[in-house]
Amino acid sequence: MNERKRKLGEERFAIRELFEYGKRRAKEIGRENVFDFSIGNPSSPAPDGVKEEIIRLLNEVSSAELHGYTSAQGDPAVRKAVADYLHSEFGAEISANRIYMSCGASASLTVALNAILSGGEEVAVLAPYFPEYRVFIEGARGFVKEVATDKNFRLDLDALDQAITKNTAAVILNSPNNPTGVVYREEEIKSFAALLNRKSREFKKPVYLISDEPYRELTYGAKVPFPANYYDNTIVCYSFSKCLTLAGERIGYLAVNDRAEEADALYTACVGAGRDLGFVCAPALFQQVIRKCVGMTSDVGVYEKNRALLYGALTDMGYAAVEPEGAFYLFVKSLEPDAKAFCERAKKYELLLVPSDSFGIQGYVRISYCVPTEQIKNSLPKFEALFKEYLR
Repeated sequence: MNERKRKLGEERFAIRELFEYGKRRAKEIGRENVFDFSIGNPSSPAPDGVKEEIIRLLNEVSSAELHGYTSAQGDPAVRKAVADYLHSEFGAEISANRIYMSCGASASLTVALNAILSGGEEVAVLAPYFPEYRVFIEGARGFVKEVATDKNFRLDLDALDQAITKNTAAVILNSPNNPTGVVYREEEIKSFAALLNRKSREFKKPVYLISDEPYRELTYGAKVPFPANYYDNTIVCYSFSKCLTLAGERIGYLAVNDRAEEADALYTACVGAGRDLGFVCAPALFQQVIRKCVGMTSDVGVYEKNRALLYGALTDMGYAAVEPEGAFYLFVKSLEPDAKAFCERAKKYELLLVPSDSFGIQGYVRISYCVPTEQIKNSLPKFEALFKEYLR
């Protein structure tokens, strides 16, 4: 058997491990007594239009069309709907024949990485970063190059300049960011694009920007620039899991910028990577749902309310945290240098928090606040008791 794959199956990463622990603990003491902040499982209801479209499709469209195979890269009409939306919303130059419908952003990332990596190249990731990036990169026979962000978790262009070498195939950008909630500003993206252009010229090959955008619509006043408008060699990876609360339906897309170098060949490589990985034909029913519902968004106000409640309460208690501008995570400074030890102590209070070690940085915890507001309210005395324990 493949030893790497066996280890991956045996050692689930911290988020999933905590999620499974929380389910077991809920059976033992009752769900209302477990404060599970581990996984980014959106709780805001899907827009009414999603439910209405599912019912309409089931009632009016033939079973063969709804449940049969689409083209490998997705239904042409669905891909056109996505391309039209990207053009109308962002002015993006991405055509329908460069859209690849996928089983969510994870599949899009995996396809993109397998399309551009031949084996041995580096992919730069900005720490802290989503832990599965490492799995995806190494699975595509690449190497992870961790790049530090600044003290506020914003882009450190000097660090990026040093990190990007002739061995760099791509940089993964995630904004709004998981786990910090940081949204990169337009000026940051422009400077970043200029750096990538300079490096591409220096090495006489494109350094790809893989823009991971599952939280694009989840912001609290911050504007999210569309990176493909600023850098030609961009591959967009998107999921409808968060914006439409469809995490379990596994539907998203990959988009190759029309202005990318050898864009047709790059897209063809993505289609080939999808074939190689067995990712052909994303769920047909939900492709058709997306055709109608692209551009809709669940109620972000629920997350904004939770953010204000949790951030305000924890910082009043004395915790240090980054105020999120987007996504639905709070990145909090651990009350001791060892974040894993801190999270183990938090379990005594039935608080399930994710240590930052697997995110490529030490000394923090991630708290996912896409949970019922009542859970946050009920957890606050537990957080306060945990904080006081460290004052003794």
